[in-house]
Amino acid sequence: MDVCIIGAGIAGLTAAIYVQRAGLQSVIFERSIYGGQIIVSPTVDNYPGMPGIDGATLANAVYEQATAQGAELRFEDVLSIERQEDGFAVTTTEGSTTFPAVIFAGGAARRSLGCEGEERFNGRGVSYCATCDGAMYRGKTAAVIGGGNTALEDALYLANLCEKVYIIHRRNEFRGDRVLAEAVLNNPRIEAVLDAQLSAITGDRHVEGLDVVFRDGSTRHLDVSGVFIAIGLSPDTALLKGIVPLDEGGYALAGEDCSAGIPGLFVAGDCRSKPLRQLVTAASDGAVAAFGAANYINAGKH
Repeated sequence: MDVCIIGAGIAGLTAAIYVQRAGLQSVIFERSIYGGQIIVSPTVDNYPGMPGIDGATLANAVYEQATAQGAELRFEDVLSIERQEDGFAVTTTEGSTTFPAVIFAGGAARRSLGCEGEERFNGRGVSYCATCDGAMYRGKTAAVIGGGNTALEDALYLANLCEKVYIIHRRNEFRGDRVLAEAVLNNPRIEAVLDAQLSAITGDRHVEGLDVVFRDGSTRHLDVSGVFIAIGLSPDTALLKGIVPLDEGGYALAGEDCSAGIPGLFVAGDCRSKPLRQLVTAASDGAVAAFGAANYINAGKH
């Protein structure tokens, strides 16, 4: 085996396609299910050439393309990655194998609030990505939960699409950059609901409203069609600690060439430190990382 790919999301599956097309053999390790976060999305409107496709169908198409090229998917949990003279020893729940190159594509999970209705309406009005799903709420009312830069940016983005946007934050002022906070507060389509926490998301088959509780104990019900939860991401980079430098958010500090600074080790997808995390950038990372891994292996053969 030539290249070990850790993670079977869009970045990892795309990397496998490009490794196979380079005439090399890839093995993908995945602890749960292939496809990543996108599999729960009922509609994907921002992947080029496939408007309106559902996430599970898209993920399955990429998986089938990778395996048709000869990539092998193993449902094993990776326990460690260790640099050795002849490559990288990757230890899983089933044993240890040495690979000349490794592409880490562990992804990142959206942080959830854990409030009533959040899980029930996930994909039916509850979203964790405004740039992914915002267009579905054009002309409607939506709410953004959070007070950092991501929440502020999401509110401004949605204000260009929605009739009205609420931004709900548990403190009395936003944590994000002042210029963004001022832009939000001065936007006539955005209403800031501060010192408040989301207590429940309500509706029948889809989101129809939400309930908030203020610091003083008072409550308010808001009629909304969509709720965008923007309280951060948790990158799955525990395996990289002590091997690859991580930023303050835990994301791997790998450049646009996806090189992790260690010959033969690459990082792709949402777990990499970068300004935009979308399907198209995950796929791009996977292709770039595979290109780098193939070149590294080929150079070592001469």
